[in-house]
Amino acid sequence: MLGDILVVIKGGGDLATGVVHRLHRAGMGTVVAELAQPTVIRRAVAVASAVYEGQVEVEGLVARLAESDEEIRAGLAGGRVPVVVDPRGGVITRLRPTVVVDAIMAKRNTGTRITDAPIVIGLGPGFTAGVDVHAVIETNRGHNLGRIILSGSAEPHTGVPGPTAGSTRERVLRAPCEGTFTSKRHIGDLVEADKVMAFVSGEPIAARISGVVRGLLADGLFVKAGMKVGDIDPRGVREHCFTISDKARAIGGGVLEAILYLLRTRMRMVCG
Repeated sequence: MLGDILVVIKGGGDLATGVVHRLHRAGMGTVVAELAQPTVIRRAVAVASAVYEGQVEVEGLVARLAESDEEIRAGLAGGRVPVVVDPRGGVITRLRPTVVVDAIMAKRNTGTRITDAPIVIGLGPGFTAGVDVHAVIETNRGHNLGRIILSGSAEPHTGVPGPTAGSTRERVLRAPCEGTFTSKRHIGDLVEADKVMAFVSGEPIAARISGVVRGLLADGLFVKAGMKVGDIDPRGVREHCFTISDKARAIGGGVLEAILYLLRTRMRMVCG
């Protein structure tokens, strides 16, 4: 039964939330492990925002900050997604889940091992199926998005954001220097090119294109020069800011398929 499957997902950003949503709707129990100060951009559709707000809802899915194993169990029993501040993944050792999904999106493996659970899945580049995970899910936009990789690695990170209405690098807001981030706009705001969006220690960050603010870093976080701090969608559709993206859904579907495939494969091996 899918309800007996417990999944720990490392990372709670917008792509991870697409995974959480798919698995939760399929009936699997999901727990998210996050940093004490998540640097998520698309905060309106990221369960990581529960770290700051206590509780968030994304398309009917309720994620709530849990501060103990008792609160984790209560959350799962209540049909919620517990989010724990656990950067070292200690919850994996304590809960012994069936599945671990590394959705940190660090472009490298930051400590996930194939022995962490019976099924271990990594999203995007930085993992090798059959070595440090059982399966890798392709995260690059294109023909292979969401594909399950059972041997080898995902496509390398290009360093160029995926195109949206013809815009790539120019839709991303980056910190001009090191310092404390403070936003002047809100997610969902319509903005024009060259308007100031935010500041880093007094240095302004201006929009390079017109559109809707799809994502912004949380105020008060320390950032490094060049770090991504915001995202503008040139299509200007406000509703897109508050719903899971097509890319996140595709990746979530890939993870769900990988879990079911690997479970079936294991059952065949056990049953002969």
